Amino acid sequence: MTEPRFPSLALHIGGRWITRAGGGERIVVDPSDESALGVLPLAGADEIKLAAETAAAGFQIWRRKLAHDRYVIIRRAADLMRQRADEIARVLTLEQGKPLSESKREVTLSADIVDFQAEEGKRLYGRTVPPRIAGMLSQTVLRQPIGPVAAFTPWNFPANLPARKLGSALAAGCSVVIKPAEETPATCMLLVQCFLDAGVPPEALNMVCGDPAEVSSTLIAHDAIRKASLTGSVVVGKLLGRQCAERVKRFTGELGGHAPVIVCEDADLGLALKSSLAAKYRNAGQVCASPIRFYVHRKHYAAWAEQFTAGARALRLGPGMDPATQIGPLVHERRVEEMERFVADALDQGARALCGGKRAARRGWFFEPTVIADAPATTMVQRIEPFGPIAVIEPFDALDEAVVKANALPYALGAYAFTRDLVTAHRLSEEIEAGMVGINHFGVSQPEMPFGGWKESGIGQEMGAEGLLHYTEIKTVLIGVPA
Repeated sequence: MTEPRFPSLALHIGGRWITRAGGGERIVVDPSDESALGVLPLAGADEIKLAAETAAAGFQIWRRKLAHDRYVIIRRAADLMRQRADEIARVLTLEQGKPLSESKREVTLSADIVDFQAEEGKRLYGRTVPPRIAGMLSQTVLRQPIGPVAAFTPWNFPANLPARKLGSALAAGCSVVIKPAEETPATCMLLVQCFLDAGVPPEALNMVCGDPAEVSSTLIAHDAIRKASLTGSVVVGKLLGRQCAERVKRFTGELGGHAPVIVCEDADLGLALKSSLAAKYRNAGQVCASPIRFYVHRKHYAAWAEQFTAGARALRLGPGMDPATQIGPLVHERRVEEMERFVADALDQGARALCGGKRAARRGWFFEPTVIADAPATTMVQRIEPFGPIAVIEPFDALDEAVVKANALPYALGAYAFTRDLVTAHRLSEEIEAGMVGINHFGVSQPEMPFGGWKESGIGQEMGAEGLLHYTEIKTVLIGVPA
């Protein structure tokens, strides 16, 4: 039942890998053909608590290492990720489904993220403040690691998202209990092994899987855990945020979006079309910052509708291991059923499906690239993140109208626009409400830049120097002259 070369699945708890745990087990499935890949042990209450307790002990070991020594170890982990990129990418594709080329890029970018945070860990500077009263030797502001961190990551980027949290937390001097998605545990397992092989103390890095609600609530409630970091849905983010608030624990949440794209009258239509097709259907649309709502100036709307639809229809579906595949499967059956609900709701309210709109007639969890036009504002797809290969197109006449529509939802993670005019570019970067705005490109996720949303799309940032600071506490220190 096990795919050749798929690793034996294990959890890392109490300083060692374990293949049996108190929460039972779960089959990990290849979404391209629904075959079993391996058996994942699930942590029970005792193992979850042990992971937190071990992280507390590991924190005392890891925090005492010199910042430069932590840097050397984390940099070594990044190098190991690059050396093992082919293996990690293959496992990622098997359990998540995305094309192998996308998986390889994800792994190498993950190594770059870890690299950057390792470097920033050497620069967690405080500041010295001149005293305002006599008899004071020094006044300083220090940044110190916050403590053991509980990190929760989803299945859509099983290398990138754990790398963000592991790289930042470890670089700051924190220990970590990471819980990857139960659909895609092997990728995270291989990343954890890179950190351990590089020299991170085994007590400082625990990995658990299990019932998501039990794992998160148990870890957040545990006295050892001082911060939680989640990439996930708005609903789960609000729940975990409340749990942290009740215990006065720090919380970072990256909670998804519903990204608009404004194609202005003066846009380079060829660039906009090519870039938008690639960004929309990357990872089958299972991207939190994926473009969804395309507002196209009426001058270009007819050409856009025709060419964007033709481009979407031409994409080749298939298993991620096939080099010819351009769009892989959704991660599980529930996602296919959800896409069907989005399309049915839109059509029931008068929208038109210009292409796609149904599951592919093949084994596996495939859904056709879909373009919807004339969708009323009341449809699900206009209000709720579909998290799949569905695009909505709509014309506009005045730029003010497009900006209002772009800002109309409670989500504000990524947003995009295409224009040749520098004044318009600056205007849109100022007026669009989003944590990240891309003008004439979709590459808003870069290792050196903060990643995070406004409004209900989240709280806090990941990556960049700003992301590292979320794993620290501020301490004010005043030292007076002894009597």
